[in-house]
Amino acid sequence: MIILEKPYVSDLLVETIKKNKFHVLNNEVARQYLPAEALISQQAAVELTQNELVYSNSENSLGWISDNLQGSKLADMILLSKNKANFRNAIKSIFPNYFYKEINYDDLAKISTSELKFPLILKPAVGFLSFGVFPVQNEDEWKNVLSKLDNEIEKIKGVFPLNVVNTASFIVEELINGDEFAVDAYFDENSEATILNIFKHPFFDGKDVSDRAYYTSKSIISQYLPPFKNLLDKIGKVANYKNFPFHLELRYDGKTAIPIELNPMRFCGWCITDIAKNAWNINVYEAFLNQQKPDWNKILSERDDAIYYFTIGDIPNNFPNNNILDVNYEKYLQNISAPQTVRKIDFKNNPIFAIVFAKTYDFNEIKNILSLNMNEYLITK
Repeated sequence: MIILEKPYVSDLLVETIKKNKFHVLNNEVARQYLPAEALISQQAAVELTQNELVYSNSENSLGWISDNLQGSKLADMILLSKNKANFRNAIKSIFPNYFYKEINYDDLAKISTSELKFPLILKPAVGFLSFGVFPVQNEDEWKNVLSKLDNEIEKIKGVFPLNVVNTASFIVEELINGDEFAVDAYFDENSEATILNIFKHPFFDGKDVSDRAYYTSKSIISQYLPPFKNLLDKIGKVANYKNFPFHLELRYDGKTAIPIELNPMRFCGWCITDIAKNAWNINVYEAFLNQQKPDWNKILSERDDAIYYFTIGDIPNNFPNNNILDVNYEKYLQNISAPQTVRKIDFKNNPIFAIVFAKTYDFNEIKNILSLNMNEYLITK
């Protein structure tokens, strides 16, 4: 069963639903893409969740699950994943020496820095994208970050439901060494992980926490599939995840892979997970709901050294959306040599104006994108 929700439903997802005749909950968003007679009622959906696998394109669906499936195995797994402090507690046996601490927002300014371990990351215990996420190198930066945090919280009020972003509680945790990656995968009924894609997350510099770009390639899958599969199988067992799709963010220093967060019920957000179709000819929705396991040896044997990436046209945090009249998409796309899919996003009501899937053989193209000043593409009043 699938629950469709804002902010974005892709054509591939809709086509996949129609082709496979997947059950879809009847709600306002689903009716924009499918006829009402093709949808199932709330009562039928609740009953189906007892026997069917459940996927959603957006964490906005977590409110419906909380309201209608409270106490179920699915709801419990979501609660465990969505609260980063709960997730850390669940996997503590795998990483017994890892420092983290949950702090109420009102207490952040009161806590003694002697209780913290610098450098660290500060972020909402329940969050999405990079909202409210700050790296903090030392005590002096701590005070500056708290003032920036107040401004950012004011900006995102009302943008996402509390199930998706809740700034009442924060987690501080030690800065994990290594490169950052993201993984789209699912746990099967035996808590074993099936990996559907691996992305590397490059940054402009040490203070960059944006989601500007992620990329994948034959060499990335080949190198990182074994250690990440090993980590995920351990997590599945200790946290007792079963029949569960997720998007994992982690860091890897060449020896140890440590999770940053495990996002429940979805793969890469905004249907960006569709890039697996471009790169590997994997339909991730079918893979999970039909319990398919990619034959990575065969897939990789048929690929060259191309880099597949997506980039997000993000609106700067200090830029009022209501000041934007339009976006110069033509100028923006000049930075991308071979765009495969261009998704223009409603910039008036969202923190981004575009998502682009692309292919390149030159990593410098991605490095250039990381350095872009997005103000240059915004047409203002």
